[in-house]
Amino acid sequence: MTRATLCTRTLALLALMVLPLCTGQVLAQVTPAAGYTPPDDTPSFKVGTVIFADYTYTEEPTTTDVDGNTIHPQSFNVARAYINLTGNINHLVGFRVTPDIVSAATTNGPTDAVSSSLDGSLVFRLKYAYGQFNLDNAWSKGSWVRFGVNQTPYVDFMEGIYRYRFQGQIFVERDGFISSSDFGASLHYNFGGNYGDLQAGYYNGDTYKKGEANDQQAFQARVSFRPAPMVAALQGLRITGFYDADHYAQSDARTRTIGALTYEQKHVHAGFEYLDAKDQTTAAAADVRSKGYSAWATPIFGKGWEGLLRYDHLEPTQNSAKAYVDDAVKERKIAGISYWFKTAAPNAQAALLLDWEGVEYDPGLNRDNERRYAFHTLFTF
Repeated sequence: MTRATLCTRTLALLALMVLPLCTGQVLAQVTPAAGYTPPDDTPSFKVGTVIFADYTYTEEPTTTDVDGNTIHPQSFNVARAYINLTGNINHLVGFRVTPDIVSAATTNGPTDAVSSSLDGSLVFRLKYAYGQFNLDNAWSKGSWVRFGVNQTPYVDFMEGIYRYRFQGQIFVERDGFISSSDFGASLHYNFGGNYGDLQAGYYNGDTYKKGEANDQQAFQARVSFRPAPMVAALQGLRITGFYDADHYAQSDARTRTIGALTYEQKHVHAGFEYLDAKDQTTAAAADVRSKGYSAWATPIFGKGWEGLLRYDHLEPTQNSAKAYVDDAVKERKIAGISYWFKTAAPNAQAALLLDWEGVEYDPGLNRDNERRYAFHTLFTF
């Protein structure tokens, strides 16, 4: 065999090896490697729902009807109705679209120029709409990047432990400090050995309820750490830190710092959250500092029965044209008993909750105290 013939055959062999890589076509093995399971790239599509419905009786504050009678407001409500559309294009790319309900504003009567047939109705708005790029092959299992209207790092994480969102939002969201969803990009990473996870994102900062008002975006990050995942009694213990760096305008800070300690065990879920917030709405406005904490526990009695105990304490330091209120306190107390139906699938849940909620305001906050009794229901699949 001449050198020219040998070179020609060698080049032909290299071409056969390289060409499939360049064109994206890799020759399959006749016999797969032992223990190898190819990823499932079959496109999939799922439809699910989440419904929060309740009946609420308000003991105080009272109000008056059209005839001037003093009444205790009471009504049936639907606080949430999600239609979850989720799917995978392949094992690397997925998506989710979730519309949410909101009550349309009621106008002031037939002479109002913007009156429409939607007044007082429940209408849908977009809560989630994002694409997800799974990074399981490159990083740890459960790592991903999301782009679009997606979950912010803290609220969705804490709701997964608290599990009583159908009664009401967690402390930091209910008092308006952060939101569960926003327009932006998020990254999630699971630490090895079940030691915890990290989620960070860059968002508009104005929540999913409205568009970006200016050129200021928010950076949010949460780190959760399990100190002893190898110890059975301490596997459910997590220490969490969260930070939100944002601005109302270029030099007007809007920051939130949260520290949390949570514990999950078959007989109880419990948590403690501490908040420190700073708001300066305009350059001419005063720097407003708020702080508070929430402590809650959900004892699990067995056979589907659980309890709910929660206490929120907020010092919403305020500045207004009338007065500067320092260290005024808002307190929220919640107590309830619930029943969770047994289901075969973890993503299918149904629960009933009977609860009492009281909110008390210091006189300086100029708000009426609140007392409510409610029957809440949860349906999710």
